Amino acid sequence: MAEAHQAVAFQFTVTPEGVDFQLSREVLKHIYLSVIRSWKKRLIRIKNGILRGVYPGSPTSWLVVVMATAGSSYYNVDISMGLVYYIQRWLPEGRPYRTPYTRTLFSMAIFSTGVWMMGIFFFRQTLKLLLSYHGWMFELHGQTSHLTRVWAVCVRLLSGRRPMLYSFQTSLPKLPVPSVPATVHRYLESVEHLLDDEQYYRMETLAKEFEEKTAPRLQKYLVLKSWWATNYVSDWWEEYVYLRGRNPIVVNSNYYVMDLVLVKNTDVQAARLGNAVHAMITYRRKLDREEIKPVMALGLVPMCSYQMERMFNTTRIPGKDTDVLQHLPDSRHVAVYHKGRFFKVWLYEGSRLLKPRDLEMQFQRILDDPSPPQPGEERLAALTAGGRVEWAQARQAFFSSGKNKAALDAIERAAFFVALDEESHHYDPEDEASLSLYGKALLHGNCYNRWFDKSFTLISFKNGQLGLNTEHAWADAPIIGHLWEFVLGTDSFHLGYTETGHCLGKPNPVLPPPQRLQWDIPKQPSGLLDMTPESCWRALPPADPSVSWQCQAVIESSYQVAKALADDVELYCFQFLPFGKGLIKKCRTSPDAFVQIALQLAHFRDRGKFCLTYEASMTRMFREGRTETVRSCTRESTAFVQAMVQGRHLVSPRGLVLATARPLRVRGQTYSSRPCFCPQNEDLQRLFRKAAEKHQNMYRLAMTGAGIDRHLFCLYVVSKYLGVESPFLAEVSVDGHVCPQARSRWLCLLHAPPRPVDWPRAAAFPLARGCWREWGWTDKRDMSGGGSAHEGNAEAQGDWGVRAEGAFSAQTATKAVAWDKEEQLGVRVEAGAGQAGPMMEGSVQML
Repeated sequence: MAEAHQAVAFQFTVTPEGVDFQLSREVLKHIYLSVIRSWKKRLIRIKNGILRGVYPGSPTSWLVVVMATAGSSYYNVDISMGLVYYIQRWLPEGRPYRTPYTRTLFSMAIFSTGVWMMGIFFFRQTLKLLLSYHGWMFELHGQTSHLTRVWAVCVRLLSGRRPMLYSFQTSLPKLPVPSVPATVHRYLESVEHLLDDEQYYRMETLAKEFEEKTAPRLQKYLVLKSWWATNYVSDWWEEYVYLRGRNPIVVNSNYYVMDLVLVKNTDVQAARLGNAVHAMITYRRKLDREEIKPVMALGLVPMCSYQMERMFNTTRIPGKDTDVLQHLPDSRHVAVYHKGRFFKVWLYEGSRLLKPRDLEMQFQRILDDPSPPQPGEERLAALTAGGRVEWAQARQAFFSSGKNKAALDAIERAAFFVALDEESHHYDPEDEASLSLYGKALLHGNCYNRWFDKSFTLISFKNGQLGLNTEHAWADAPIIGHLWEFVLGTDSFHLGYTETGHCLGKPNPVLPPPQRLQWDIPKQPSGLLDMTPESCWRALPPADPSVSWQCQAVIESSYQVAKALADDVELYCFQFLPFGKGLIKKCRTSPDAFVQIALQLAHFRDRGKFCLTYEASMTRMFREGRTETVRSCTRESTAFVQAMVQGRHLVSPRGLVLATARPLRVRGQTYSSRPCFCPQNEDLQRLFRKAAEKHQNMYRLAMTGAGIDRHLFCLYVVSKYLGVESPFLAEVSVDGHVCPQARSRWLCLLHAPPRPVDWPRAAAFPLARGCWREWGWTDKRDMSGGGSAHEGNAEAQGDWGVRAEGAFSAQTATKAVAWDKEEQLGVRVEAGAGQAGPMMEGSVQML
């Protein structure tokens, strides 16, 4: 109550002598500073809006044009070709234009402004036209054409100097709509090697019918939308892929970001959090002032910055049919969760941002607070982890008025959410499961200690390690990556810590303590304790606020849903030390293509078949662009995989070509592996190069707006709007090739749909667990791919292997040696040396 009284600017008391006023100068001072800060921020936004609106022009360039016009008039040279005199004739006669000299100057200023604005428009349109050229992406390194060099010079000249964050937004080209024949052709090409002849003929027939009959009408509507919309994909993608999804967003949509695993600045939890929060608010201030430079590809081509607008002060609000993103222009506090309790921590004292030492003190006060959670408060955040419909109903029924609404508003209107965990996580080289547990804690926690609806949750562990859990609808991972890079860099190189691990400076002890949020969630009546949460919903209508005890049943129901989902996630993270992208680039190969082909090889060794594979590519070279799908399971990559597996190509430590003496068995299929049929290094290298080049070309096509899936997705949406039935689009969407909720299994790190019957319990990392686990298994395993170590297939027991040092590592921790003394070959893993399966050995050695 003391804080409440201090927050009152004035009080009055009626006495027999009259009315006694008591003014609080301190509160009035804070109100005054708050008004000044608000107007200062508003003026900065107006100024930035003007500078952004005239870019690549500037007030200086306008002054130069005015002076040039006035100077030419001084020398009796009319560069306006009579327009100044014409403007002067139309100026009204009156006091401001009393003398002819004043009228002439004013006419020159109007003419100069018009010329300046026309020049800006011309430069913008020219720059937009130049940025629509993407031929530079398809040229080999070191073989730049003369056209591309001239293009680069023109772009650099028109880009201006010192651009702000959003300066290039109006100069970015719109995402082009691909032609239907091109999209259909690329789609058929992506599935041809995955279907048998009968299936492919059927799909080809449906595609041809769609292209000739249904697609032209749908394409016209899509082209029409591309004319008036800034991006013909992004708004539908955000709505139908993210906001209309009714499944839990935890695991299925939200993703996580780890802290530095090899660098540790302090063990003091509150101190690390104080520096991190201060750095984040500093970044937000730069973001509001547009002081952050736009991301430039090759330092030349600007990327769209639209997604950064909703990084802070943003919350996903649940709805029965669709969610909405609530973004506020400003927020002066953060919401904090600790031991089942919610707090509100102010970030400013008046108009001054709290220093890291002050923030540390505030967070330490929360850690030292011994108060217990209120009824229903501890697992309240589980509502954001359960089904979206249930959360929307509960929000309307129990959080639309009173204390609950005020407390919920404090969370949803916060700059971001902070979770103070009582457990510790970090990377331990001696414990191979440490990174995996760290990742799972960030991905879903205990399902009620994260507010999954916030744009991001900053997670602080007891030992000072940090991490993020990020909601996916408002932006993609590279956007939050910019913030996290700034935070870690500022924490390590600018803010720093004392010798005892605390933030620098002295705290201000007179700061009011964090405010505890108050909830009104009564306990469930004892007579209904045996009822399940679903029974409670059926027994009483969820929209009736008079049955607020039912809220705890809904919280428990959401918690059970989220917990079942989290328990079904198997996440395996490990550090890979033998080599990185540097070695791959020395082999003149794209690291991305190398890893994607390795994934295809791993999956085929584990499952004995191929499947459509999803890889995300960015389209931020276009205005409001987000992502596009790269279908990395190509005909060329499958040809390389089959050559590697069927030939059983191996390279011994002495560089000799080896082959197994026994056939390769993969999921009941037998492949010959006699030495006479082994492909040579040159053949495998040719196939690998061809697969890598194909993958790079597909990635470039996706980045330049010539992808497959986003175009088919939008055609599918248009067909639903028009009520047009298309067997081709229905077939594609049912197969999960367009439907965003049924993405490829490679994305199980971020999405965890129900596992098909024939899908083994694999690692969340796309490399199938059964494959890499058998490489580092302590038992003797058949490296020919008979079965995974996880499944313990008896057929996997073999009598041969290959020594692999420094190729593709599954784990880098010390492991026992599985060595076959009879053949003098085996699988060896040494501490810090890494280890590989024979499939990767051939891939690396052949280069």
